[in-house]
Amino acid sequence: MNLTEADVQKIVSSVMTNIEKKLSDTIPTVSAAAQVEPARQAKAAFGGDHGVFDRVEDAVKAAHQAQANFVKNYKLEDRETMITAIRQATLANRNELAQMIVSETKLGKLAHKLDKLELTAVKTPGTEDLKTLAFSGDSGLTIVEQGPFGVIGAVTPVTNPVETIINNSIGMIASGNAVVFNVHPSSKKCSAFAVQMINQAMLAAGGPENLVTMVKEPTKETLDQIVAAPETKLLVGTGGPGLVKALLSSGKKAIGAGAGNPPVLVDETADIEHAAKEIIKGASFDNNILCIAEKEVFVVDSVADDLIYHMMNNGAYRLDQEELEQVMSFALEANEKQVARGCSLDTKRVYHTVKDWIGKDAMAFLNKLGVNPGKEIDLLICEVDFDHPFVQLEQMMPVLPIVRARNLDEAIDMAVKAEHGNRHTAMMHSRDVDNLTRFARAIGTTIFVKNASSLAGVGFGGEGHTTMTIAGPTGEGITSARTFTRQRRCVLAEGAFRIV
Repeated sequence: MNLTEADVQKIVSSVMTNIEKKLSDTIPTVSAAAQVEPARQAKAAFGGDHGVFDRVEDAVKAAHQAQANFVKNYKLEDRETMITAIRQATLANRNELAQMIVSETKLGKLAHKLDKLELTAVKTPGTEDLKTLAFSGDSGLTIVEQGPFGVIGAVTPVTNPVETIINNSIGMIASGNAVVFNVHPSSKKCSAFAVQMINQAMLAAGGPENLVTMVKEPTKETLDQIVAAPETKLLVGTGGPGLVKALLSSGKKAIGAGAGNPPVLVDETADIEHAAKEIIKGASFDNNILCIAEKEVFVVDSVADDLIYHMMNNGAYRLDQEELEQVMSFALEANEKQVARGCSLDTKRVYHTVKDWIGKDAMAFLNKLGVNPGKEIDLLICEVDFDHPFVQLEQMMPVLPIVRARNLDEAIDMAVKAEHGNRHTAMMHSRDVDNLTRFARAIGTTIFVKNASSLAGVGFGGEGHTTMTIAGPTGEGITSARTFTRQRRCVLAEGAFRIV
């Protein structure tokens, strides 16, 4: 049976409707509903508006008090009830959230914001991610459980502001924590809306308020205050290596999600048409602002022409040399002051991406060039050498450089160098298992996707749960509820506990 794109959209729509109905029908009042009044008292004591505070110290203290109430008076099943409420609220408000994100950040595409919000609502793990380990023997019984840290200080990026708040909140609440967010200043309004939505959803389900808080006007100074606060026991940051380095130097445990410059490799055994479609899907999604997105292509020369042909037939526009130089003239700027910027600590880069062109539509670039392609274009492609700045920069624009390689060995070597040791994400299209294995071992990334777009790596068109915090630098990988826990061992040693 061959399904058209319209058929697929109809099926997806039906599935999402069923999910929303299921979530809506399964939000009971938690067993600790009597704790609503203490939550309201906390709001009166610290001020704030459903988790949004003017002062950092109030946001931290409110979260600290809420978390103490949470672990004392609420059961594990109550956590799941509140998480279900957050999921339902996200789905119910996703249109308004998506519009707010696009309006405030000026990045990406509305339709793809909707996709990401649905993904975080449906595929972020809850309490089912917490597993108990048991040891039983002649000397007794020992169990190891995942316990909360307490209050988590978290930093969110402008590229996925609300999505990260929802994803982090579900995981951190599932593991028994409270969280104080220092959001990107360019997304403070939509982030505040999300924090308020989460608190209102939990409160309506019988939970405590202020488990999720943020400071209304986030700055570098407010982040420093959150990091230094004695109540914050764990730090989680989604951003560039500078942020990760700052959190790791705090003296507290830190989980850091850093930069990426994901390469995609295509060898001569690949299904070239399929590879072209999947590369475009990943590289054009939300105008390439995702850190997992395909940023540069290395293709074995014998199939390069076929790959480019199929990409041009599936929504890509090939820039000629003159057009490429024009794009570089307005989308890149010389690093004359030798400073690091964005997601890199490298002060010696020749170019930086012009901020105003990050996350803009491919059609905006063509309009700037005065080009009318006669159809909708999702991605711009260009043939370049390995040293081209579009290969070396994580530029986060729908401009995808393609580099020819003489053979697989050269392609792997270039891809590993272009990834810059971030060990974030890489993709490969090949029918040869040995070739796939060779590249996976050489690149050593947290996410390695075979014969699919980068989106499959976070559960969008692939199996497994999703996350918006990919902690490659600190080793936690695809974060989830268990990532935000500390192990607690409970030992019963008096007499044997065995019955066999």
